[in-house]
Amino acid sequence: MATLYLVATPIGNLNDFSPRAAEVLKSVDQIACEDTRTSGVLLQHYQINKPTFSFHQHNEHQKVGHIVNLLNSGLNIALISDAGMPGISDPGFLAARAAHQNGHTVSAIPGPDALTTALAACGLPCDRFVFEGFLPPKKGRQTRIRAIADSDITSVVYESPHKLLRFLKQLHEFAGDERWVCVARELTKKFEEIDRGQLGELCKRWSERDSVKGEIVVVISGNGYSE
Repeated sequence: MATLYLVATPIGNLNDFSPRAAEVLKSVDQIACEDTRTSGVLLQHYQINKPTFSFHQHNEHQKVGHIVNLLNSGLNIALISDAGMPGISDPGFLAARAAHQNGHTVSAIPGPDALTTALAACGLPCDRFVFEGFLPPKKGRQTRIRAIADSDITSVVYESPHKLLRFLKQLHEFAGDERWVCVARELTKKFEEIDRGQLGELCKRWSERDSVKGEIVVVISGNGYSE
């Protein structure tokens, strides 16, 4: 029996990488990376010299078999994404499932992720929440946004910078001016920004920007929440 380690990596600041995570990556036989070039920066920074191979959304189904074969041969494998915890809006679920199905140990090495970091900083209720990840670009998008607007608990969405304003405006159609929302941008990085307010105000502020850059998490309060 071998072990598949799912290792959380920094979402921006390299200093957030834990000593335990570094120790695990130094101990395994090979490392599966969402992008070997991106991961190379982290591995070089922590002087981790292990064989790597790609494991991303476009080859995940094909590479699961490769990971299982490595585990079956007795090799311990680590899986890392470009940022955050593998499996959370990143490849990882299929590998973890296959490892379990083949009798191997699966161990998650915790660390920073944008979801909980944004929730902690947003100042909105986070005792219960729904994580929506990335919304579909077209089919089903309106239905999901309406469900977020109707929900009575906090919702969390990952959004790309060029779609942020579109999302805020679509949400505004269903949730109105007074819904409390927090836009968390570039978490843990140099230009980190936590912009919190009511939806009508946020739509106005973000529409006045020339451009929007960086990784974005949007936290939406539940229907009925007020301050």
